[in-house]
Amino acid sequence: MDPAANEPPPQQGPVAADDWPTHPEIETHERVNLLLLATHQIVLRVGWIFKTESVIMPAFLDSIAGAGWIRGFLPVLNRFGQSLPPVFCAGYLRGMRQKKLALAAFVVLMSLPFGLLSLAWLAGGSQNRVWMPWLFMALYGIFFVFNGLYHVSFGTVQGKLIRPARRGRLLLISTFYGSLPAMLAAWWLLDDWLKMPDGGYGYIFGFTSICFLLSGLTVLLLSEPGDDPAARNPASEPRSSLSDTWTALRGDRNLRRLVTVAVLFGSSLIVFPHYQSLAREELGLTGTHLMIWVITQNAAVGVFSMFVGPLADAWGNRLTLRTLVFSSAVAPLLAAVLPQLAGGVGRQLFWIVFIALGVVPLVLRILANYALEICPSDDHPRYLSTVSLCLAIPFLFSPAIGWIVDLVGADVVFLATAALTILGGLLTFRLDEPRHRVLGGKPGPVGAGGDE
Repeated sequence: MDPAANEPPPQQGPVAADDWPTHPEIETHERVNLLLLATHQIVLRVGWIFKTESVIMPAFLDSIAGAGWIRGFLPVLNRFGQSLPPVFCAGYLRGMRQKKLALAAFVVLMSLPFGLLSLAWLAGGSQNRVWMPWLFMALYGIFFVFNGLYHVSFGTVQGKLIRPARRGRLLLISTFYGSLPAMLAAWWLLDDWLKMPDGGYGYIFGFTSICFLLSGLTVLLLSEPGDDPAARNPASEPRSSLSDTWTALRGDRNLRRLVTVAVLFGSSLIVFPHYQSLAREELGLTGTHLMIWVITQNAAVGVFSMFVGPLADAWGNRLTLRTLVFSSAVAPLLAAVLPQLAGGVGRQLFWIVFIALGVVPLVLRILANYALEICPSDDHPRYLSTVSLCLAIPFLFSPAIGWIVDLVGADVVFLATAALTILGGLLTFRLDEPRHRVLGGKPGPVGAGGDE
């Protein structure tokens, strides 16, 4: 008898990812690690509310520059900082014994640009210095380089230490319970600082820097078993990083579908700086309204997370992603319609736009969690960085969008954004559900979507 006859037939379709957990120490400390990661993100969230991309950052840039095309560069610096560096860092991150060290380092580094910006503003940058916009743009870009590296390292640590069916719980705890102290801090401090003659930005950015620093130190308390360092090979070198990304995209049809959804959803991110400018220029809303919008958006993220986290754990990230992407079209639609309402209704109701914007950060979290589920654990950094890189494609058009807003107004831009986001939601129906995959006729572990 031919020995080969007893061998199982080769598997067709997706390649199975490694099952979880891969180390007994991971399972033993999972609950404590989940709470520590949640605490880390709660402290980070308190700092982040003082630098929201939809309100504080564009308002600050408008105060020192003012042109829409300059404002349009904020999303470019934001997304390309978060996209290109992770691609080149993914191989090194994969080879590190303890990923938490990279995570802690990147968060601490995130605190430095805001610390420097705070010192520059307090030292006289508020006096209409010609160099201030350029310093701000440079530090803003550097911050998002570190922020991009943070996201891929956080996703990798989460993928290693938290099982897939509990990542929604982490999202719920960190987001909902992070919203409460963030709102209290903003209510207590932000309004008084914004009313200062110089806008209080020195104190705002200094507080942000301190929160990021404390958040990074919390990561060092995680219990993480060391991995065997990956053998040094060309795949770990920067020159091969882009080819690795292309290989991942070429070999995984489901990943290609995911990044297409991400690209279409990205259109909703590049218009973020223009919401506050629309409200200021067309509705005359300034000052205290900034604080109200920040708190409203933060509260919305917290409330939505109460449903998003459990939904993702119970029904999977695909359904959750679909729901959130469709919901992301609401904010640009509201922004286009409200200013057209007669009788000052738009001025009174514009704050509800920021409720709708509370969905957007959750989409980014679920995009990452879905990417973690469709690949083996060794490929987590590569898949996360690939999604992040492709998400940057719409941001190439961000300065042009700012110019169009200046030229013809924001209505057309917001309506086009809503249409592209809805198209992205429709394309989620073509994504695989990794928790439904079967291997050999039996339910199997999470797998990566190959080309059938």
